[in-house]
Amino acid sequence: MTVQQSKSRAKELIFLKKLLSIYGDLPRQRINTGIINKLYNELLGLITGELACDAGSLFVIDRETGSPVFTAVKGGDESLVGKKLEKGKGIVGKVADTGAGYLAKDASKDPVWMGEVSSGKGFATTDIMACPIKYGNDVIGVIEVLNKKKGMFNRQDMKRLLQLSPHISVFMKYLIDELEQQRFINMQTRLYELSMLLNSNLDTKAIVTNAIKAIVSLVHADVGSLLLVDKEKQELFFEVALGDSEKVLKEMRLKFGQGIAGWVAQQKKPLVVNDTSKDERFFKKADQKTGFVTKNILCVPVLSKGEVIGVIQAINKSDGLFTKRDLELLTSLADQVAIALENASLHEELKRTFLEVVESLAEAIEKRDPYTGGHTKRVVKYSLMIADQMGIEGDERDRLKMAALLHDVGKIGIDDSILRKPAILDDAEFEKMKEHPSIGADILGKIPQIKNIIPGILYHHEWYNGRGYPDGLSGQSLPLVARIISIADTYDAMTTDRPYRKALTPEFALAELKKFSGTQFDPAYVEAFVKAFEKQK
Repeated sequence: MTVQQSKSRAKELIFLKKLLSIYGDLPRQRINTGIINKLYNELLGLITGELACDAGSLFVIDRETGSPVFTAVKGGDESLVGKKLEKGKGIVGKVADTGAGYLAKDASKDPVWMGEVSSGKGFATTDIMACPIKYGNDVIGVIEVLNKKKGMFNRQDMKRLLQLSPHISVFMKYLIDELEQQRFINMQTRLYELSMLLNSNLDTKAIVTNAIKAIVSLVHADVGSLLLVDKEKQELFFEVALGDSEKVLKEMRLKFGQGIAGWVAQQKKPLVVNDTSKDERFFKKADQKTGFVTKNILCVPVLSKGEVIGVIQAINKSDGLFTKRDLELLTSLADQVAIALENASLHEELKRTFLEVVESLAEAIEKRDPYTGGHTKRVVKYSLMIADQMGIEGDERDRLKMAALLHDVGKIGIDDSILRKPAILDDAEFEKMKEHPSIGADILGKIPQIKNIIPGILYHHEWYNGRGYPDGLSGQSLPLVARIISIADTYDAMTTDRPYRKALTPEFALAELKKFSGTQFDPAYVEAFVKAFEKQK
């Protein structure tokens, strides 16, 4: 071994020692994205120091696209980290594609250099050296160094960098694999969390909204949308579309086969279009109406038992082009959305069936009293008017509707002689009639699934001041549902014909509600009913 070779070998060993000291005995459980990025920066600092240059960049090659990605920048614009260079373009792209080093002693006159922005603004690039980082036969990264402090980069410098690159490649492969593992773990965690979120909710609107938000986040898209299928018309309609264009898009429909979403629905196949301007299937009218510019799109079908029930779209990848990994991820998400939608649909069908049974029961009970035809439906209507005015939604609104339907179910236990009496009840008869809320509560108490509506039935004859029945509850201790049904029930009783009097006018009935606001009725709900009544008069 010559003296020169000995010196070269000694320098290589010193570099290797420094390289090993960067991460040394760092415990694996501490490895995370932040630490990995720090190690990349330390690696680049070691390289630029070894080659005595002003600046440098470290690139990792994206496995799917082959594009070099800024991973660390020293002596330049650090905001470039994470950005991609176009595959095969410029010095870095050429090195990545050919797997050979490249020297540019005068960057301004070099035919390959495209003025890469690796050095940042205000930095005058003079000479450049770029070297591939190979692991086996694969180029996994590129090192680009700029402006040698003394003289210009030469073949000896290239030889030196190529000599060090095997050590660098082992280190980079370790970091790449660690980062890939972290991404996989993070992705699986997010998918699991999303799965739990989707399947813990039976509200279709909430399911699809959560799904689209997850899409945008997981595949780094600017916007996303979910279209559902209208089976009768064989059309797609926008159920959720994130962004400012949602209102316009919800007015649009696509035939099966129309547009990229229509094609996906018809073919039952996913589709990636990374340049919509070159794809004839792209539906341009959507962009024309919204003013949005669709550059690329990832679209997958939502399938249930082999049938298309919807289509998920991710639009405009924020950091480049949609990849095979994005497609796999979105397909996996679509499967979870399909399960969640199936569960929600089944729940809605069961709820609808149960509601129909309840409505039939209410009608059957009502037929025992010839003087109150249609009373139940009207009480439901008035109760929901108050709910809508007060902004009561979701489960609370559903409970109100159910309780209003069954508020008089206890009358099944009242003797016909009392229930059908064509005159005012005497005191004893009235005391018997007052039992119907308790009877109704007892009957329904045997059905655990609807126990949450019992308070509305049991207490709909209580007064706000505590002078009602059966328990004399008052104020806020009265269930919300009962307070609402009380107003609806009383209004309908006043405005319908009875054996002992003709119906009162709506104006008089409203005046009576206002008169007893704060004594018999909750003032807030009386006010809400009056406002709702005026709107729907």
